Amino acid sequence: MSSYSPKLTRLIDALRRLPGVGPKSAQRMALHLLQRDREGAAFLARSVSEAMEGINQCPRTRMFCEPDHCGFCSARRDDTGQLCVVENPADLLAIESGTGYRGRYFVLMGRLSPLDGIGPEQLGLSLLIEQLSKGDVRELIIATNPTVEGEATAHYIAELAKARVVKVTRIAHGVPMGGELEYVDGGTLNHAFAGRQLL
Repeated sequence: MSSYSPKLTRLIDALRRLPGVGPKSAQRMALHLLQRDREGAAFLARSVSEAMEGINQCPRTRMFCEPDHCGFCSARRDDTGQLCVVENPADLLAIESGTGYRGRYFVLMGRLSPLDGIGPEQLGLSLLIEQLSKGDVRELIIATNPTVEGEATAHYIAELAKARVVKVTRIAHGVPMGGELEYVDGGTLNHAFAGRQLL
């Protein structure tokens, strides 16, 4: 049984909600904030509160944004005719910072997983269909992760796009840059081999 005060226990429990933070890490963080950085703790509390109240999802990209300001919606992005579908906001940021892609995005906020109760409705696919039906998307780029659920999601979305006569492409998966074939797992190598391209 914990001998912490109720408020300290709640603070530790709150910090444990963060990904990758276990009981000991949460305890260290809580004690650090109380002992050495109360000003930082107050700033953190205000920032979290302001974010929860002021950040929503863009109705078009489904990316997190402040009202009337989605940095990923612009006429310049529309002009590319490209729409990239990603599973989550972190994937969008990775593509934006790691590639030269500057088209539109659609963030699923997950992937199809019937066992977890995640179907087309939870991923906002009716909104995606609406965007594809307008006729201004010439290429749909599917950038879901190479997991079983990610592949199933990619296939499902590809069928939706093809039914609306939209060109569908899938990002390549395979051997990482600088990797050596002998160390690559069989599934990754098979995927890379199947997706080979002309030089």
